[in-house]
Amino acid sequence: MKTRSTFHVTAGVAMMALGLSGAQALADNHGPPDDVTNWVFQPCFDNTDAGWGSGVVPWIEAVEEATEGTVKIRLEPAGALTSGAEAFGATVGGQIDVTACWATVYGGDMPEGMLAFGMAMGAENTEQAWDAMWGDPDYRIGELVQQAAMERNLRWVGWTNQGPNAMFTKFRVDSLDDLKGKKMRAGGPQAIFHSTMGGSPVSMDAGDIYTAIRLGTIEGTYWDTGGINDMSFHEVVDYAIMPGWNPAQHQEIFVNLDAWNGLNDWQREQIDGIFEEVYFETSRMHDEGVAEALKDLEDAGGEVIHLSDEEIARMREVSINEVWPQVAEQSELTAQGVELWKAYLEEAGLY
Repeated sequence: MKTRSTFHVTAGVAMMALGLSGAQALADNHGPPDDVTNWVFQPCFDNTDAGWGSGVVPWIEAVEEATEGTVKIRLEPAGALTSGAEAFGATVGGQIDVTACWATVYGGDMPEGMLAFGMAMGAENTEQAWDAMWGDPDYRIGELVQQAAMERNLRWVGWTNQGPNAMFTKFRVDSLDDLKGKKMRAGGPQAIFHSTMGGSPVSMDAGDIYTAIRLGTIEGTYWDTGGINDMSFHEVVDYAIMPGWNPAQHQEIFVNLDAWNGLNDWQREQIDGIFEEVYFETSRMHDEGVAEALKDLEDAGGEVIHLSDEEIARMREVSINEVWPQVAEQSELTAQGVELWKAYLEEAGLY
């Protein structure tokens, strides 16, 4: 009897200990962990880009605050650990933990990123972009981008609207016809648009654009409007063409999926929880930068050209009918996303 009683007591204590251990594990997984996770973040750009101070830095600060300091992020400029062009692939491979870029390096590494970057004459503003990508349950195009990211060992964790991606030129543009034959720096989705309009896109590193325009090697560039003064383009171009071929150009932040899975549930929930708030806040910051950049251009003697309503409608029609199919053919997921974007614009009365 004594032996049997001892067994039951021992078993009871063991079960209680197991229960306490399980409860503690559950608590550890749904609250701040004791250990600090350190991530290294290198975007595909440096601190001269508008996305640095108005996109990346606010996101980092929000993550560290939301995770109560249990995730610390060291930010390095492009070239510190790998080249800007290689940053996306380095994050896929785990050489760095986090990166930020556009259309996943203009669609070359992950064409589905073009759905998040912004379609030619797609969303006109931050609210529309959010609605189509995440807000309206009938669309949620962002889920396609997230699927593509996870297939590449990534997690999409941040997003910001940098404002219009527009044409900044040495020549006047009052209609799409004025782009024909013009040599302009354009990459990825920009190049698709420019070539469709009859122009000659030129691939070129960002650091070479200023000199190339000044020397006449190219006649302008496609760029996010809020970043032209950071790059000093207002010194060498004469015109900014609004509302831009992409009225709401976006930048995305991706984290290596293994690094993401290394966090506990609470940390992941906290980071997911800031996605929308930081999106709208950083987009507001970029919007302020757009106004400042255009003023700098005008102060330097340049002119901001606002296309007519008729020309904007024409540009949207040509974009949807001729540019979007070229995006759709990049992958099955981009094809699905293009159809959803088209349906969204139709419902919004934009197409």
